[in-house]
Amino acid sequence: MSAPPIAVQPQGMRDYIADAVREGGGDVVDVSAARGLVWTAEDAPHELSTLLSTHTQIEWVQLPWAGVEPYAEAGLFDGDRLWTSGKGVYAEPVAEHALALTLAGLRELPRYAQEVTWTSDAGISLIGGAITIFGAGGVTSELVRLLQPFDCSITVVRRTAEPIEGVERVLPFDHRYEALKGADAVVLALALTPETAGVISRVEFELMEPHAWLVNVARGAHVVTEDLVIALREDVIGGAALDVTDPEPLPDGHPLWRLPNCLITPHTANTEDMAKPLLAARIAENVRRFAAHGELIGVVDPDLGY
Repeated sequence: MSAPPIAVQPQGMRDYIADAVREGGGDVVDVSAARGLVWTAEDAPHELSTLLSTHTQIEWVQLPWAGVEPYAEAGLFDGDRLWTSGKGVYAEPVAEHALALTLAGLRELPRYAQEVTWTSDAGISLIGGAITIFGAGGVTSELVRLLQPFDCSITVVRRTAEPIEGVERVLPFDHRYEALKGADAVVLALALTPETAGVISRVEFELMEPHAWLVNVARGAHVVTEDLVIALREDVIGGAALDVTDPEPLPDGHPLWRLPNCLITPHTANTEDMAKPLLAARIAENVRRFAAHGELIGVVDPDLGY
């Protein structure tokens, strides 16, 4: 089995990726001689589009991250070549972060962290609680596994109501309102598409329990920020724990920074240091499969855009 010619572009970014291609048995070549391309830029769809229009012989493109909405919006996904993304690669660290944010919120750690005097007790236990998760990808699968010791009742909202192991109830997207009622925490772990943008707004906040926390480890645009600020100020919900925001980065002085029932981490559910070994392993495996004409991991569905 000959080594497949793979280009790594743009050059000079994430040099460890070229090593991963070689680890998978690939030959790192100039893009003019490549059959496959590993793209190293996080958000550069127009540059990639220009490159592909010049080098039409490329059969497969590997994108580095799970979120590929800029490339979908640019119209790059088509039937001319195979596309793969990093979906599922970062499931473990992102699910771990989602669990940490959920526990911190329910235990009211954001408020306690700002206190300068001994205060009254507060907080809700996750044990035996009810959790609703939007999305049914790798992060959700891993989060369901991490939640097992807590004996939670788990509801998942996804495009179709196909059952998921370890999940008590799976609801299709058009029944999502049912999933909000009774939940102690609502976790967003779904892809950003035109259908899911703004999926959490004033209506959803009013349906959530007054003590419930919103946890977002997906994309900031899933939540209508103005509605979230009002819901937090007026105690419509218990709070929000956000690893992503809209806009992002969240500007200095934004109202969310000052709310005691809001916990913000700067998109650190998966850091570069966490990503390196995980992304390298995925790329190496996909190069092996590409060489063997096997099924690649993380294939992007052009119709769905993720």
